[in-house]
Amino acid sequence: MSGGTSTEHLHFDVEGSEALPALVLIHGFMSSSLQWSPNREALREHFRLVAVDLWGHGRSPSPAAAEAYRVERYVDELERIRKGLGGQPWYVCGQSFGAGIAIRYALARPQAVRGLIITNSRSALNGVRPEEGDRGLDFWKTVDVRKLPYHPVRARRFPPHLQERMVDAADALDRHALWQATATTTIDLCCRDVVEMLEVPTLLVNGRYEKSFQADRDFAAASVPGIEVVDLDAGHSVNIEDAGGFDRAVIDFAARRH
Repeated sequence: MSGGTSTEHLHFDVEGSEALPALVLIHGFMSSSLQWSPNREALREHFRLVAVDLWGHGRSPSPAAAEAYRVERYVDELERIRKGLGGQPWYVCGQSFGAGIAIRYALARPQAVRGLIITNSRSALNGVRPEEGDRGLDFWKTVDVRKLPYHPVRARRFPPHLQERMVDAADALDRHALWQATATTTIDLCCRDVVEMLEVPTLLVNGRYEKSFQADRDFAAASVPGIEVVDLDAGHSVNIEDAGGFDRAVIDFAARRH
């Protein structure tokens, strides 16, 4: 099932039984719903999967107006999707850049969230914006995106066939949307000063190989009420690099809340 394909709404795919609790998957910057390819088979046995593409990523459109890229608009879009699927509370999972959106959604709509799952995300938990956030559209029109540190061509522990698909998708990303993601979305993406206000069960699946994130991991462990942390031998894209460990962590987390 697909939905949200107009110029006004995010694209999303749905798979799995309607009898299962929904799990919305929000990928990171310069990725797409391909991010979750290694996890779909295991997770759809336990969840109705809802994989969203961010603006200008995957099959989502690239709105012209900067306002569309505000985190508040993402929250509204996620709520529209949830209500369109029946309106039941769901699990919300955010990877990297998407973790900040997931946290903001959980803060704004706690009654809609059965559980919050996040992965390594300095943009959400550290607050250090990438230097590209201070650069304009001209930069994004001309930059070789493969030289950026978060382009999937630089991943070292991805399955080759998946990496090839993700590299092709990243090369084709809309430059206007990339600019707005760094210039507009990141304004409200950092949640470091508000995570102590989270009221929903929260799981952090941490890739311990990403050394620059480990201080943020410790901050989250100390600051988010009741958070569970699972540390895996993986890097930034922990759900790809240790798909089995990630799947087990998510399934176990949800099983304790049925």
